[in-house]
Amino acid sequence: MDTPPKKVDQRIALAVFSKAPVAGVAKTRLTPRLGAEGATALQRMLTRKTLATAIAADIGPVSLWCAPDQNHPFFPECHREFAVSLHPQRGADVGARMSNAFCAILANHAGVVLIGTDCPVFRPDHLRDAATALAAGSEAVFCPAEDGGYVLIGLTRAEPKLFSGMRWGTGGVMDETRTRLGELGWHWRELETLWDVDRPADYERLLDLGDSSTFSIHN
Repeated sequence: MDTPPKKVDQRIALAVFSKAPVAGVAKTRLTPRLGAEGATALQRMLTRKTLATAIAADIGPVSLWCAPDQNHPFFPECHREFAVSLHPQRGADVGARMSNAFCAILANHAGVVLIGTDCPVFRPDHLRDAATALAAGSEAVFCPAEDGGYVLIGLTRAEPKLFSGMRWGTGGVMDETRTRLGELGWHWRELETLWDVDRPADYERLLDLGDSSTFSIHN
């Protein structure tokens, strides 16, 4: 008897990568400005804001991928608050962790948009535009970051070449990714270039958005 073809969800899934808000681990480059506890408080705020944006985009199921795993109490709180599924990040570096997440989700979905929690200027439209690009036939979509990386990546195919051996955290990540996409012969789209919150100057920029009541941390 022939095995029936596997049913694939044609919606574009949305994966959010987040680090547990542990003092001395999360947002360490902001510790001189905010203190260790302030940095973890900001991590919580940014994660909640990102999840709210992801839910509002309404492009498909939202999952939260947790580092080092989903056992920190903050992650079950997010599950209850936003009704997102929880999954552990697996892999030796961020590239391996993203690659593994794409492989897992694309087994059941036609495409995946993956974001972190460090970009406070994401709007639902950014996520909808990324999903639209994938649904229209692009094999990949990105929001480049001002620092030379990217804050959003969407794929319809799992391809380890996009992640292995990458010098993560450097200013050449997006350029190297473009080179690899060209070598693969893929069609991709790039959306608006955005910025993320990594350093004290980024935090000051965050406060300048006019939402200081949400993001102001007092140590």
